Amino acid sequence: MFTADKLAALRAKYGNADGSVMFSEEAQRVADLQFSSDGKRSKPFSGIPTFLGAAYRPEAQDLADFGGLEIAMVGVPMDLGVTNRSGARFGPRAVRTIERIGPYEHFLKMVPLAEAKVADIGDVPFRSRFSLESCHQDIEAFYTRLCAAGIVPLSVGGDHSISQSILAGVAAEHGPVGMVHFDAHCDTSGPYEGSKFQHGGPFREAVLAGHLDPERTVQIGIRGPAEYLWEFSYDSGMTVIHAEEVTALGTDRIVETVKRVVGAGKTYVSLDVDCLDPVFAPGTGTPEVGGMTSREVLAIMRGIVGTDVVGGDVVEVAPQYDATTNTAQLGAQMLFEILCLEVAACKARRKE
Repeated sequence: MFTADKLAALRAKYGNADGSVMFSEEAQRVADLQFSSDGKRSKPFSGIPTFLGAAYRPEAQDLADFGGLEIAMVGVPMDLGVTNRSGARFGPRAVRTIERIGPYEHFLKMVPLAEAKVADIGDVPFRSRFSLESCHQDIEAFYTRLCAAGIVPLSVGGDHSISQSILAGVAAEHGPVGMVHFDAHCDTSGPYEGSKFQHGGPFREAVLAGHLDPERTVQIGIRGPAEYLWEFSYDSGMTVIHAEEVTALGTDRIVETVKRVVGAGKTYVSLDVDCLDPVFAPGTGTPEVGGMTSREVLAIMRGIVGTDVVGGDVVEVAPQYDATTNTAQLGAQMLFEILCLEVAACKARRKE
């Protein structure tokens, strides 16, 4: 029963407390990121938009140590590798404009921007917007330098071909990595029309180049009529979980599978927004019906915290097909979840 004494106690505790005052250490840690010293709350709709509201540090690109960051968020606005609808080059800008993601991850009880040195360092500098091949050379060179400085990259594309060259940079520092891959498509087809740089084949190329360990790779949410293109996934030993299996298996069993397959080794996380059903994420170049729900993807992401994540990306957000901004919203939320995985891994490495 709610008594007069209980009401009096609440009034004594909260009656004169400003909205910036929290009574638990955990809540106050979040509030300290949101409120200024005079009690004003930051406005999510004002200022220069950055990924997840992180500090903007474009000058870090010109420093040998990238300004001492632990995690660098990078835009990769390039979609010359698409096979269907273009537009993902606008993905980084769309994701940056999404407000109110974080700063608190309530399930993991994390405040990632307060627990690691993180900044948005701008976009990969491209020499040409017209040359697919030179764009990939620029991506590989940039991420090779970034990872050599000990920085964990978190990227927003762009089409999925960018992951191939990002992985080259990651592997230059860490050797072949495992991967947790959310997608409607396995993206392990061969070269098309004289180019190995297309968004349907980055992970075949990454394996053949020695950058990706297929036996430590799990692909989740696969579906659609392009199944005949993915023989390489099975031949190389990748673990493929189709979208229709997700409901039958349940997210807990999928988490168990991911942990078993990737093990304790260095791991990359790649999320194509078309892993989600078009009901949730219509703003993408190759939508496939029958996809995962946002809750399923979140459950798996949160379940694999503790994995040694050394890089990640969110790709294929194409805002011109995204009338409600749902896709950009989901892309930003998934970026936040991958950031949490990276921060957890950074904290574990600090203790080693």
